[in-house]
Amino acid sequence: MAATPPLVEANAQLQYRVTAADLPLCCPTPEMILWNSHPRVYLAIEETGWAKCPYCGAEYTLYGA
Repeated sequence: MAATPPLVEANAQLQYRVTAADLPLCCPTPEMILWNSHPRVYLAIEETGWAKCPYCGAEYTLYGA
């Protein structure tokens, strides 16, 4: 059985790189610990290649699109 990667702290950094595999994009992402974060919000990144979370200010850049 494959090991599950550990969860990362939510909103620990201000800039994240994402790919098409991460779409639809939400903040916090599924890989983040949720108990100490804001409510999940979906971000439209497909058209511009960039999005900013209105809750925490994290910036997401879409690569490889």
